[in-house]
Amino acid sequence: MKLCVIMPAYNEASVIADVIRQIPKKIMDINNVEVIVVNDNSTDNTSRVAKEAGAVVLNHRLNLGAGGATMTGLEYARRNNFDVAVTMDSDGQHDPSEIKKLVKRVLSGYDLVIGSRLLGSQRHGMPLIKWIGNNAFNVITFLFYGVWVTDSQSGFKAFSKKAMEKCQVESVGYEICSALIGKAKAEHLRICEEPIKIIYTDYSKRKGQHYLNGFNIVIRLALSKIRGSL
Repeated sequence: MKLCVIMPAYNEASVIADVIRQIPKKIMDINNVEVIVVNDNSTDNTSRVAKEAGAVVLNHRLNLGAGGATMTGLEYARRNNFDVAVTMDSDGQHDPSEIKKLVKRVLSGYDLVIGSRLLGSQRHGMPLIKWIGNNAFNVITFLFYGVWVTDSQSGFKAFSKKAMEKCQVESVGYEICSALIGKAKAEHLRICEEPIKIIYTDYSKRKGQHYLNGFNIVIRLALSKIRGSL
């Protein structure tokens, strides 16, 4: 069985090596664990640092955004016949040891497993403005796609082989988080959430998207719904 961990990255040279090295070499009974870094046209040494840390690096010639980088990683996973794919942020805010929890749910029969920072209605150290924004997008995701989850904007997800094949969306920005959930629902895939912790540092807080970008996300989601492309 083959598992890949996909990490979209833009200018993460200062932290990405530490994240890669923390990813387990064996997860449950899976010995073939490959780390895929999608370098989204970084202007720093992200590509070199990630390679030196042992990752396979896929380089974008243009900056496509978090969504575009995620889809590049999932396409690589499909073409290379991986059984399970996990996406996680490259800035250190996710705990690599929790990959096992998400993979376990996939192996139990789920297709899309969302690592939720808010399961149980706890903020877990999430800044108030982010907590409000995430809950607002939970409502928007429900209104657009009819799926209620507690952390629709989580980048920490696991995909079954079926989900990798079915969840092909055109989103290139952060709207991909909601779009993937909507696509999974449309394809009648099994969706669940798994509680995760969040590691906030001054660095990861600086890297987070500005709350005003939420307006752009909503507009892009609405346009996708109108076009029927998710």
